[in-house]
Amino acid sequence: MNYDLIEEEGFKYIETKGGPENLLLLHGLFGALSNFQGIIDRFGDKYNVVVPMLPIFELPIIKVSVSGLVDHVGAFVKHKGFDKVHVLGNSLGGHITLLFSLANPDWIKSITLTGSSGLFENSLGSSFPKRGNYEFIKEKTEATFYDPTVATKELVDEVFDIVNDRGKAIRVIATAKSAVRHNLSDKLHQIKAPTLLIWGEHDTITPAFVGEKFNELIENSQLHLVPECGHAPMMERSDIFNNHLADFLEINT
Repeated sequence: MNYDLIEEEGFKYIETKGGPENLLLLHGLFGALSNFQGIIDRFGDKYNVVVPMLPIFELPIIKVSVSGLVDHVGAFVKHKGFDKVHVLGNSLGGHITLLFSLANPDWIKSITLTGSSGLFENSLGSSFPKRGNYEFIKEKTEATFYDPTVATKELVDEVFDIVNDRGKAIRVIATAKSAVRHNLSDKLHQIKAPTLLIWGEHDTITPAFVGEKFNELIENSQLHLVPECGHAPMMERSDIFNNHLADFLEINT
């Protein structure tokens, strides 16, 4: 089922309104609504699944940072009047999830992280030396997944367009550098909400040992490693991912 993109008071988002429990999904640096299609299809009728578009490319350059994106999420949740949220983040979205949860523990009903940054991550790098090289971007995008065919031409084109837009590229670099500065190893013990960790065994961006470290540092957490899977389990192995998520939400709803 497709949902219209809502634009109001500086926010862009979709909302399924499928149930009383709010499931907030936060995408990564190169993410989009399509990254969460499997979750939306599975849970949209039972939960109020809400996906805000993070303004990575719209924020004034002086505010481009992980902290700026966390502030945006906080303003969005306040705008919607949500009392409690189950929050799920992939990659950079997981990092934002953690910072948002640390700043607003009373809003958090549960946390789900998949391929989250915050401890260690590889990326496209600190610059784009091959910005005009489509094959280079294609290879980097395919490396996100265990099965490179998951990186459709549409997905590669989206990343290529971002990288070759100077303003967007600058914001990607600034956000990535900000994420590296916000290492959370000394703060994760403060997370008390039930936390689900779903990691691809073949994740090359935030390798499986990162998920294991999150599991060690977050007290009330459980880790599931997904075989033959890379950095985005909710896309590449959506059935396995959604089954773990369903079980977790059932217990924590």
